[in-house]
Amino acid sequence: MPSVPCSQHVADFLEYIDASPTAFHAVHQAESRLEEAGFIRLRERDSWSSNVCPGGKYYVIRNASTIVAFAIGKKWRPGNPLAIIGTHSDSCNLRLKPTSKREANGFLQFGVETYGSGLWHTWFDRDLGVAGRVMCSTDKGVETKLVHIHKAICKIPSLAVHFGNSVPFEFNNETHLLPIAGLVKPGEEKAQEAGAGTAEKLTPDAPFRSLKKLDSRHQPRLLNLVAEQIGVAESAIEDFDLSLFDVQKASIGGLDDELIFSARLDNLAMTYCAVRALIDSVKARADSLDNETAVRMFGAFDHEEVGSNSAQGANGSIVLDIIQRLSEMGVGHEHSSSTAFIRSMAASFFVSADMTHSVNPNYSDKHESEHRSLINKGTVIKINANQNYATSSSGIVLMQDIAQRAKRTAADPRTQGNGVPLQLEVARNDCSGGSTIGPQIAAKTGIRTLDLGNAQLSMHSIRETTGVLDIENAINLFQSYYDHYSEVEHAVFAD
Repeated sequence: MPSVPCSQHVADFLEYIDASPTAFHAVHQAESRLEEAGFIRLRERDSWSSNVCPGGKYYVIRNASTIVAFAIGKKWRPGNPLAIIGTHSDSCNLRLKPTSKREANGFLQFGVETYGSGLWHTWFDRDLGVAGRVMCSTDKGVETKLVHIHKAICKIPSLAVHFGNSVPFEFNNETHLLPIAGLVKPGEEKAQEAGAGTAEKLTPDAPFRSLKKLDSRHQPRLLNLVAEQIGVAESAIEDFDLSLFDVQKASIGGLDDELIFSARLDNLAMTYCAVRALIDSVKARADSLDNETAVRMFGAFDHEEVGSNSAQGANGSIVLDIIQRLSEMGVGHEHSSSTAFIRSMAASFFVSADMTHSVNPNYSDKHESEHRSLINKGTVIKINANQNYATSSSGIVLMQDIAQRAKRTAADPRTQGNGVPLQLEVARNDCSGGSTIGPQIAAKTGIRTLDLGNAQLSMHSIRETTGVLDIENAINLFQSYYDHYSEVEHAVFAD
């Protein structure tokens, strides 16, 4: 059997995910691709009245970890619909505590905090690097720099079976997840155990500091490495948001190269597919937006893994803020009115794109027998009667129409015709199945919403698995959604 072809999009996706160890990097990588495609950055604190117009392509970033991009059809008017795809930029990880400096029995260690509901046992005995956002003092004030130390700096050591290690593996998240980062050098003093909020002891000639110096809160060798990577003096580093990540790169696997093995597939796979589809939808033809009556929008939101309740989370204001500002475009125009914002919300559609669970062949009884999602068999529409997902029958009908119109993938054995496959997923009644930003967006905005995502194994593990073909399936589905939503939205309205 021939190997599954690796498209240019799949190769670019692997580069994207390897370059995105944190939400900050994922947003930066999306920004780079949008800039290359001619999108212009807008800042929330600025006036948009003279900068935003139909036919334009723009993006907004909040906190460096959330990005929203949109292309405005030339025939769009306030009150017209938006076709939106929302994903999330964050993944479960371990983050350095505000005071991370630890020493024990001759080892240098980091104090870490769990972020999200990770499968933390998979983080033991992995080669871990450090990445994130660094706040630096410059002549212009405090500026942000991204750091990505792609080197095995630390490792969380497991307990050998000879010491009576338990089966199943049991550990304490506070005391057993501290990675080792090296050895205490001869002559080095043992680090003091002290809280970050405690002011340093004053002496008559010492300047007052509201917080302890950074090199007393974190390993000096780590600060030196971070400073070296971003090209600043150690003294210029004011603070940072640093996380650990697995330095092993994403790879194509399987006997026929049909699988992708990688960290952070949840949810950078959907984030990449959505931003790529938006770019492709406006690059496919020079006149792609000439007859468009809708706004094509993509958003990757931070903090989904911890509930989305933040300024940069999907439950924050950024989507509503942008739609409100678009609704006020051309005030005084015959189409503008005080109800334009409400009319746009009622006519719009939101696709919540988040990875979902493939059937695990070793635990197939955990999946509902008639709704088992499969890798490389198409994007999965997620349904839950208790509204853990926001999907409704009208949304399914609309997405089915969109899928029928999508261009087939290069691996499709058909020689003519269009269409990409879809799957339907329902969790067992005795299994929660998870949730997404979909219900939150639907409740907050009133926008019709549907939840979907590609199938994967080992969700929230440090190393996950998805399918090569499904990357192309999702990109083509999302591009079809952007291309055709304004045509089909009138036909599927359930009020």
